[in-house]
Amino acid sequence: MANPTSFRALGATTMLAPVPAVLVSCRGTQPPYDRDNLITVAWAGTVCSDPPMLSISVRKSRFSHAQLMQSGCFYVNLVSQELCRATDFCGVRSGRDVDKFAACGLTPVRLDALPETPAVAQAPICLACRVQSVQELGSHDLFLARILQVYVQERLFGEKGEIVMERARLCAYSHGEYRALGRMLGFFGYSVASPEALARRMPDRTRKGR
Repeated sequence: MANPTSFRALGATTMLAPVPAVLVSCRGTQPPYDRDNLITVAWAGTVCSDPPMLSISVRKSRFSHAQLMQSGCFYVNLVSQELCRATDFCGVRSGRDVDKFAACGLTPVRLDALPETPAVAQAPICLACRVQSVQELGSHDLFLARILQVYVQERLFGEKGEIVMERARLCAYSHGEYRALGRMLGFFGYSVASPEALARRMPDRTRKGR
């Protein structure tokens, strides 16, 4: 029987998983970059809560890199299962050659927080971001950005005004594969929550004694 605590060393590589698969929408200010574009980013993450900030990493060679440098802003559009195929397409085709909005049947929409930049109308949630700084890391540049506004589709709200994230049907990216997010395993603080809170937040699991 194999030792369950044994490991195999793979070397220094990007193995963090799962990570969010997001569609970043952007638009440059100078020709030929002054057109709506989309880029798929798996290297995105929250970096600060006050002020709310996130980061994305983009290769210098990408068409969108120049757009981001010119405009200093972008939208992070969360990806539903319905958007998964379009998200993959936007990760393997260049905005230099393809109008990705048109090719994927997606609709660019202007929202108040960043009217100069398109968001994706079909995305369940869109985060409007303003670049604060750019750090050269090596293969990628890291764009550190402040979240100016978050837009959530009306269909995601429950009767009490709460966001029902299951309705978003979000995807994640894990070691080269897109994965649908499954059932909720817990919520922040559930390990120390009262029985009443568990019954309220996780009624199905409470009834089953799990």
